[in-house]
Amino acid sequence: MNIKALVAELVGTFWLVLGGCGAAVLAADFGVGGNGTSLGLGFLGVSFAFGLTVVTGAYALGHVSGGHFNPAVTLGLVAGGRFEAAKAPAYIGSQVVGGLIGATVIFGIASGQDGFEIDGSVAGAFASNGYGDFSPGGYALGAAFLAEVVLTAVFLVVIMGATSKKAAPAMGGLAIGLALTLIHLISIPVTNTSVNPARSTSQAIFAGGDQLGQLWLFWVAPIIGGVLGALLHRYVIGDPEDLLEAEELAQGDETTR
Repeated sequence: MNIKALVAELVGTFWLVLGGCGAAVLAADFGVGGNGTSLGLGFLGVSFAFGLTVVTGAYALGHVSGGHFNPAVTLGLVAGGRFEAAKAPAYIGSQVVGGLIGATVIFGIASGQDGFEIDGSVAGAFASNGYGDFSPGGYALGAAFLAEVVLTAVFLVVIMGATSKKAAPAMGGLAIGLALTLIHLISIPVTNTSVNPARSTSQAIFAGGDQLGQLWLFWVAPIIGGVLGALLHRYVIGDPEDLLEAEELAQGDETTR
């Protein structure tokens, strides 16, 4: 196993959580100014924060590990023939640890504000994901599950298409980051947007027991969606030449191309 690749996945997921969830916790809501305008980033700003973390992380670290930063992406790429299954557990472990470190840093910063506390009874507490009472818009379990499956599936189609041999390689990171931005613009009101089990786990641990009780959905739905999207691209949309050959896998190819 390439240790540098695992460190890159840890750092990339740390940056995704710190940048995206950090924007949600620290900068999303500063109330309303005297002219009636919001003083925080809001949904739009948080959506772009998540997208920018992926853009910057992909260009900085993608050449080292492939720039997954997400268990659903790793498992989707396995299903899509772009990544070796034997390497997936170590990648996922690195991603979860990176996310937890990112959430810990956010908590450390947020705790420096007088009166800061995490109210686990509120939807989106500490940028956590949820459905029902813990959905920002009050969306039920079925709607949350559908959103996470479909949006993660589309995310994998974009990832595999943007990193295919016939795509423009210099634009892959930008396309993937913009896709994640759009995904957040659609689904923040529904689930506070996961499409990433590592990101969901890190925030649920700090938010409390109720969010932990709903965490299963934000592992199951994104992984199902990631695998479905990857299979769609592999067998319907993509080119066979994009699949990793057996000898490349044996040599330890860590990239998504």
